[in-house]
Amino acid sequence: MPKVGMEPVRRKALVDATLRAVGDHGSLTVTMSQIARHAGVSAALAHHYFGSKEQLVIETIRSLLRQLRADTVAALQQATTPRERLSAVIRVNFQAHQFAPETVAAWLAFYSEAQRSEKTRRLLVVYARRLRSNFLASLRHLCPPDDAARIAEGASAMIDGLYLRQGLKSAPVSIDASIALVEDYVTAHLRLVSNSGGQSL
Repeated sequence: MPKVGMEPVRRKALVDATLRAVGDHGSLTVTMSQIARHAGVSAALAHHYFGSKEQLVIETIRSLLRQLRADTVAALQQATTPRERLSAVIRVNFQAHQFAPETVAAWLAFYSEAQRSEKTRRLLVVYARRLRSNFLASLRHLCPPDDAARIAEGASAMIDGLYLRQGLKSAPVSIDASIALVEDYVTAHLRLVSNSGGQSL
């Protein structure tokens, strides 16, 4: 029988353990028993709280998305101009805990799982739409709608691509360098729009 009041603590421990286990293995081949051992609980207790590994994986992705959203909101509150808000969105996506090797490896495993799991796919679509929306909210103040949409898509794709490189260890780029690359992309395209007669910065 689970101890009263321990459920939130144990559920979080299992979510954190899933992230570590999936990140360490680089795939979702880990078992519920392995995840439970990472969390220091029994497999039976893990099944009691989540029912199945798929449900635990889904909750882990939701937890990552909730944290990313909370970090983004906090960062945007510190920014005062549209350009500063763009920079805040870029920085948030490369925070140390988001760009940690095990977290990046877990994200890649989740993307792979999305090819088979509709629930996982829907959550990752939510992430992609939210990232694009966060960029668009500021870009619309800096350039015409079509240009804003194009720059938002490009910046989002760059972030995803840098995560892919990091996860595959294919010419990985540091956090600072990753931020600089996306910043340079956004700045260059805003300058092009401005020079071609779009709204001024």
